[in-house]
Amino acid sequence: MNEIVEVRNVSKHFGDFAALDDVSFNISPGSIVGLIGPNGAGKTTTLKSILGLTGFDGEMRVLGEDPRSGRHKIMERVCFIADVGVLPRWLRVSDALDYIQGIHPRFNRDRAEVMLAETKISKRSKVKELSKGMVTQLHLALVMAIEVDLLVLDEPTLGLDILFRKAFYERLLNDYFDNETSIIISTHQVEEIESLLTHLLFINGGRIVLDCPMDEIDETYSEVLVPPHNLQQANALSPIHSRDILGQKAMIFENVPREELKNLGELHAPSVADLFVAKMHR
Repeated sequence: MNEIVEVRNVSKHFGDFAALDDVSFNISPGSIVGLIGPNGAGKTTTLKSILGLTGFDGEMRVLGEDPRSGRHKIMERVCFIADVGVLPRWLRVSDALDYIQGIHPRFNRDRAEVMLAETKISKRSKVKELSKGMVTQLHLALVMAIEVDLLVLDEPTLGLDILFRKAFYERLLNDYFDNETSIIISTHQVEEIESLLTHLLFINGGRIVLDCPMDEIDETYSEVLVPPHNLQQANALSPIHSRDILGQKAMIFENVPREELKNLGELHAPSVADLFVAKMHR
């Protein structure tokens, strides 16, 4: 099956600064990919490149099209939710629904109205009468109701309370899990999306530092809570990161057989957040 996104040796420079440096990865149909990185790592530039919003060097195909020349075709099958939803302040909610329904053939109005019914947003309200969180909720309802092949989310729940964030990600999983829509999520709220993901991409300094299916994480990486009397033996196995926890060391190992680790201390797979910290400090 053809990949939804194919990226080969892509670079992007702003003067002497390399925002992307020889980046390569694939995104398969039906996958939910977490694009994780610190501020300035290249996440937004990666998303903009995929969406045809910025030029780049190298090769890229999104739904079979080069985003530099085929952006119009791509955006018929892609939706993008930015970290800040911008809607005209004079616009009524009902008019926003009418407008999207009129311009986008894949807009599912029933789905949008179901999402809005779970909020306190009145369809008679104008955008200027809504709180910042409500504007984000409206924006999400409008965009999430468009049936596409690729959904790109850049900090989609920024500014929302934890209850709505949880409900949003549950809906995301329930609505898209059984079809072939692929999803790219870029967020700093790693713990909230960990259970959704099928694939991880870590980026730092414009380079991909981890490209791994979620079901292979525990085959490649292990975390051990090592007591003081086992530290010398553990350090001899070259952990990629360690931190202090209540008088012990939590150590993360890469490609070290679990048989060699099991007698060092409590053994488990690292969380995405802990693995991210380990990879960023290498």
